[in-house]
Parts: sequence; structure tokens; C-alpha cells
Amino acid sequence: MKIQQREAVLKLIEERNYFTKLKLDNENSFETPIKISSYHELYQMVFSLLKTCISTLQYDASNLSESGTNVLILLEMALQLLPESEMELLDELRGLS
Repeated sequence: MKIQQREAVLKLIEERNYFTKLKLDNENSFETPIKISSYHELYQMVFSLLKTCISTLQYDASNLSESGTNVLILLEMALQLLPESEMELLDELRGLS
């Protein structure tokens, strides 16, 4: 790519404010917000991700090399969505009763 073309592409990107979805978290990763209306919706999302992984592993075992990567991505997403600190609070509240 010529220098003039590269500069034109960079100018276009800056002017139009592209690449706004991912925010740099640290040197090795990005983060993006997920809008969720309630803890119940969060629960449903994690539940659906886990059920999809289970179904894929049960019914697609013959082609696991392809689907295995997809399942891994879904499991990592589900893990990141789990509300760890909220679960700790529920344990503490349960202990009060």
C-alpha cells in the first residue's frame, strides 16, 4: 500500500470514528460492554451459553475439532459473565438468617 493511500485510510478512520466497540483494557486484551437489564437476564444468558455448549458436545462429538473451538469461546464468555462478587454477597446474606 502506498504511503498516500495509507494516510488516506488512517484519516478516514479518524474522521468517521470507526473502531469504537472495543476498548483497550490492558496490553493484551480489549473489553466491550454488554447491556443487560437485570440479573435474571444475565442468568438466562449464562444458562443459554452453557446449554449450547452441552448440546454441541453431546450431538457433535464426531466433528469436535471444528466445534470445539466454538464451544471453548462460549465457555470463556459464560465464565466472564458469572457475577462472582454478587454470589459472595448472597452467601453472606444467607449466613445472616
